[in-house]
Amino acid sequence: MIAGIDIGSRSMELVVLENGTPVHSRTLPTTFDPLSQCEELLDGIKPSAVVGTGYGRELVKKILERLHPQCPVSTVTEIKAHALGAVHWFPEARAVLDIGGQDTKAMSIKDGRVLKFEMNDRCAAGTGKFLEYTAGVFQIPVDEFGAYALKGDKAPDISAMCTVFAETEATSLMAQGHRPENIALGLHKSIVKRTRNMLGRVGLSSPLVFTGGVAKNPCVLSLLKKELGAKARLLVPDEPDMTGALGAALSALA
Repeated sequence: MIAGIDIGSRSMELVVLENGTPVHSRTLPTTFDPLSQCEELLDGIKPSAVVGTGYGRELVKKILERLHPQCPVSTVTEIKAHALGAVHWFPEARAVLDIGGQDTKAMSIKDGRVLKFEMNDRCAAGTGKFLEYTAGVFQIPVDEFGAYALKGDKAPDISAMCTVFAETEATSLMAQGHRPENIALGLHKSIVKRTRNMLGRVGLSSPLVFTGGVAKNPCVLSLLKKELGAKARLLVPDEPDMTGALGAALSALA
């Protein structure tokens, strides 16, 4: 039994493999006490090996030292984990776009190997955190923000990608009389434009696998499909936010 754990800024995910097949998954919010959350994530699980990924991957070692001191523990980069996870879902994958809570990753791959990648991890622009923050401006839960934005029919151009400046620009547009749904649509378009540029820099290939929590946002997904058009076939796993944890577990078999 091999466990992969992906500790991100907003959530952490667990995927358990038996004989190379996913048999169990679980997710919890990271909170401000990730050690306790990670311990709860592993409750009832007695793995033979554990692989951590994500920005908090080193925390996995601390937890296992206490819970299962004899269990081998290793770590793998988010880039490699998402590539392996994406290829497990879709063996024909040639590119991966992962938009998580705190960063965005774009990579071109071949046979599960990463050829080139780009990662935005210095600013929340274009990430789940950006959506969460701007959804708060509209007083809408982030899980409902994508559906709300799809009600828009004429998106104003929003040039600011800094989260704070984007809020200021959105507030200014509201004062000018723009429909809130259109402003929300404009915010989503700004994310898609940024990610499309990242994909262009790593070499957009098809099919493209869209992973991470933001892949569940219907507006981002719809806009990205329109933006790519015939340039790339877009594939989304049933559980896109589990891709990193799955890839971490699979790396132990490589």
